[in-house]
Amino acid sequence: MKRKKGNADRLTAGAWWSRNRWSCVILAAALVLFIVVRMAAVTFEQPQPRGDEYAEYETGVVTDILSDNTEADTVADGGYRGEQLLLAQVRSGQYKGETMQVYNYVGPLYGQPLKVGQRAVLLISTYRDGSHTATVYEYDRAVGLAVTVGLFLLATVAVGGKVGAKSLVALAVTLVCLFWILIPLLMKGASTLLTVFLVCAYITVVTMVILGGVCRKTVCAALGTVAGTALALLFGLLSQSLLRIDGLRLTDVEPLLQLRQTGTPLGLRGLLVAGVVISALGAVMDVAMSISSALTEVHTVAPDRDGRALFRSGMNIGRDMVGTMTNTLILAFLGSGLSFIIYLYSLGLDPRQLISSPYMATEVISGIASSIGVILAVPLTALITSFILVKDKKPKAPCGSKPEDKKLPKEVQ
Repeated sequence: MKRKKGNADRLTAGAWWSRNRWSCVILAAALVLFIVVRMAAVTFEQPQPRGDEYAEYETGVVTDILSDNTEADTVADGGYRGEQLLLAQVRSGQYKGETMQVYNYVGPLYGQPLKVGQRAVLLISTYRDGSHTATVYEYDRAVGLAVTVGLFLLATVAVGGKVGAKSLVALAVTLVCLFWILIPLLMKGASTLLTVFLVCAYITVVTMVILGGVCRKTVCAALGTVAGTALALLFGLLSQSLLRIDGLRLTDVEPLLQLRQTGTPLGLRGLLVAGVVISALGAVMDVAMSISSALTEVHTVAPDRDGRALFRSGMNIGRDMVGTMTNTLILAFLGSGLSFIIYLYSLGLDPRQLISSPYMATEVISGIASSIGVILAVPLTALITSFILVKDKKPKAPCGSKPEDKKLPKEVQ
């Protein structure tokens, strides 16, 4: 019996490898590529020694309130103003365990009153003579962030099961690529648009393989996503040229301009369209996978449909998605700038003044170019999927299905 069980285990492992070998090969190649690019993206420098005077950010806990003159300001919608003198015990760094007097400066736009027992991030300044002082930098949000992220992970796995867990892995890959590959490459002077597009294509391939393995459905979805993202990039460049505006007119580009003046060869002009491509990637990927998955199911049930019929089915499915997805993208961009929109509305600007403002131009490019990527991903994915599926008249089980699911229902047969 033990021998039979061992043979069954080996057969199961062999079957798993047979179904997933290409996924493993592609993910292994992607990992090697990631390591190579990461090594090229980062310039290893020796850590610079600290000078005679330096500042550190450490955690601390409020143990006592010595004075407090903070009060709510009705003009600032109940925001607090004033300052506190606190006793705080340092919980990290070279001064761990020491109790210090710290000032907490509070205003409507920064800081908040603290209570005994609350944690805060302390800015500790050390001087040449060895003395040191501390002020409250901000409320310590590490625990709150951990709880929020934990609830998100729990909900994703609880509702999505294995697919939800895979989506979290794909999300982690996306974040690592953005922060460990894209930004370091841009900081070293790599071409902004080309680098962003290649990183997005890499994220697309790895994400699709993680979620669905290597099969026709994921191949079609990946190709549709890359094509839709490329068109969003091209339309963004066209809109940028027509409106005569680029990344130099972004509202938060001034610190980056100062960074260039210190010698960092960061390309600023392409940042506007680069942001469009990154923001559109998730929506385009969603649309492409939905259409590819739906057409694969249609082909599995009705393998006699020709490519034209499959394309029409994909377009019918995609039209229902375009309206809501486009609305989602536009509202996302408007929602991110809601406070500034309210400010502009309060000024009572002339329509011509508003239309010609850089803010309006950048928002139009961001919202519409992203939507164009989603809209054009529909026919592109439908065309690619129908072309690939009609080559094989024999229906195959969708990705991730069990062998016994390959049989069609009797009424279809």
